[in-house]
Amino acid sequence: MIFASFFKAVSQIGDPRFRKVLLLGVGLTLALLVAVYAGFLGFLQWALGDGAELPLIGTVTWLDDLLGWGSLFLMIILSVFLMVPVASAITSMFLDEVAKAVEERHYPHLPAAPRVPIWDAIRDTLNFLGVLIGANILALFVYALVPPASIFIFWALNGYLLGMEYFQLAAMRRLGRTKAAALRKQNRGTIWLAGTLMAMPLSLPLINLIIPILGAATFTHIFQAIQARTGPSG
Repeated sequence: MIFASFFKAVSQIGDPRFRKVLLLGVGLTLALLVAVYAGFLGFLQWALGDGAELPLIGTVTWLDDLLGWGSLFLMIILSVFLMVPVASAITSMFLDEVAKAVEERHYPHLPAAPRVPIWDAIRDTLNFLGVLIGANILALFVYALVPPASIFIFWALNGYLLGMEYFQLAAMRRLGRTKAAALRKQNRGTIWLAGTLMAMPLSLPLINLIIPILGAATFTHIFQAIQARTGPSG
């Protein structure tokens, strides 16, 4: 189910509507990544002072560093970690458009999904984002205790959190918050595995820019596959 859903998502890249959303999503993902990185540099300058030295960057001077080539390479490296909150934030912005494009091509029999109230989507996204950031901060202590296993813990943790978020938002379009949450809990293992397989390429610089949109499409397919087993999607 998971790989079939992913390959369906990839096969739709040639679809003009899907490609438009994908390119727009990549552009916004990159912009969010730069914004998160800028905040990271600002925090370092505040915490360490202007005289702090960093590899590749040298002396921390926020704006100069943000625009420098050394900073570009460091941002690409740090995107392994910074892309996780970016991927979380991008879901509420694009999942509905991605899901519409997917459903029009692969599930044309479905009626139009009612639009999720914007405040519900924002509330859910902020809740998931807060949990994700908090969990990753706490996980830093675990990484320090077992460095060799840190990447696997990173994938498993963020795969669980991102999978739950992406599936919840995909299911909520059709079922509403309560039923979506119940279905998510019933299929926690499948969703966790799918989320982990999404978190792994998020660790690959540059490739990770397309993963949030492909992830939204993949989880739309996963939701529909689960619904096909359990009942109509409404």
